[in-house]
Amino acid sequence: MADSNWFILGLELFSSLFLIVIGCVLLLLVYMYIADRWQTKQAVRHNYPIVGRFRYFFEKQGEFFRQYFFAMDREELPFNRSERSWVYRAAKNVDRTIAFGSTRPLEANGSIIFLNTAFPNVDEESVPPSTLTIGPDCPQPYSTDRICHISAMSFGALSRPAITALSHGAAMAGCWLNTGEGGLSPYHLKGNCDLVFQIGTAKYGVRNSKGHLDHAKLKQLANYPQVKMFEIKMSQGAKPGKGGILPGVKVTEEIAQIRGIPVGEDSISPNGHIEFQSVSDIVDMINTVRKVTGKPVGIKFVLGEQQWLQSFFAEINHRGEASAPDFITIDGAEGGTGAAPQPLMDYVGLPLKESLPIVVALLKQNGLKHRIKVIASGKLITPSRIAWALALGADFIASARGNLFALGCIQAMQCNKDTCPTGITTHNKRLQQGLDPRDKSVRVANYHHALHHDLGMLAHTCGIHDPRELSPRHIRIVTETGFTQALDDSYRHLER
Repeated sequence: MADSNWFILGLELFSSLFLIVIGCVLLLLVYMYIADRWQTKQAVRHNYPIVGRFRYFFEKQGEFFRQYFFAMDREELPFNRSERSWVYRAAKNVDRTIAFGSTRPLEANGSIIFLNTAFPNVDEESVPPSTLTIGPDCPQPYSTDRICHISAMSFGALSRPAITALSHGAAMAGCWLNTGEGGLSPYHLKGNCDLVFQIGTAKYGVRNSKGHLDHAKLKQLANYPQVKMFEIKMSQGAKPGKGGILPGVKVTEEIAQIRGIPVGEDSISPNGHIEFQSVSDIVDMINTVRKVTGKPVGIKFVLGEQQWLQSFFAEINHRGEASAPDFITIDGAEGGTGAAPQPLMDYVGLPLKESLPIVVALLKQNGLKHRIKVIASGKLITPSRIAWALALGADFIASARGNLFALGCIQAMQCNKDTCPTGITTHNKRLQQGLDPRDKSVRVANYHHALHHDLGMLAHTCGIHDPRELSPRHIRIVTETGFTQALDDSYRHLER
């Protein structure tokens, strides 16, 4: 009898709770209905109360699920599933082979084809790259046999565990890590990897009270043995012609201290260096930084109009080769990880396939290709794309987003919102918990080892003994009328 009473009591309690929940839901629906009908900012919600809200819900969720259910292997942008899948497998050090034929449209206009040799060396599978020295005349030149490196991503744009993982991963891979324009953080130094310190237009970490270069701070940075080179950023692929943008939601107290800016306020870098009014000013800064630091110095830019570059090379030849930058980083206008206005991301600057041949040809025309090393950057995340860049004259490549995929990025496109679901580009402690630097650093190193192995495999297939021996003669490009060489006739006069 007692058990029966307890059962009835429990049933009545459950029924009461159920009615309360139903009542709350009904009240919520009534509130939503009234709110939707009264508001006029969203016509769909006003005309279709409650139901209209699902439109915005599905629109938001579509960003995450489109790639899994609707996009084909080769059609998604900015990186398709096939490209991401290769990086994921490389980072996990699992089988990278495929079967039953390529899903790549081999006959599509613009497709790249490498020309295999009839007599490959049977004793080799992958040929290693040679060692190359940047700034051989500097007091502290930099030598490396790695071709693939980690492009500029600042602490601020990326989270603490992400930068830590990249630092340790770069050390294991033997490549360099570019600090980005946000200054040198303790997390860049954690892995004891080689670093390239980037001097952005705001000069975070090396600026004085008036926004100019502080030579004492520059010298102090150069004293770090990990800092091997300095890169003066003029522009970047995400937003050519505009300075860096770090939304205020991502400016934590630690980041604000490193950059010397207010907490919680947008970090907006100037559109250009206040010192630059002519190509002569650029050459002056290059030589100033090199003199103060004793280390190789280069510039980074997205190519748009080209007359300034020709004038820049002419100024170098006028002063002498010693005045030249030790390297040039060419960033394609294919975008990047940073926040950027959509008109600049979509429509400004030349993509790498256009700018790289132009810059290399101008260097050869001015007799400077042997003096200035070329670093190519812009969607170069797979061995085939890297081999293409080497064939067109690049000496090194630097990738940002490829290494983000190695960290576990799912291309959620939330980099600028502090809501990255993988913890890579957010400072939300909860979201960062799933990003273990110890695990992810190994994935970064695996990715770089796979890049160099498969790059060497492509070079071996073409019958050469070093990936840097790749040239336009090893490539054909599909056109509407058939195949053409990698450098078309419009660049021939420049190459000569």
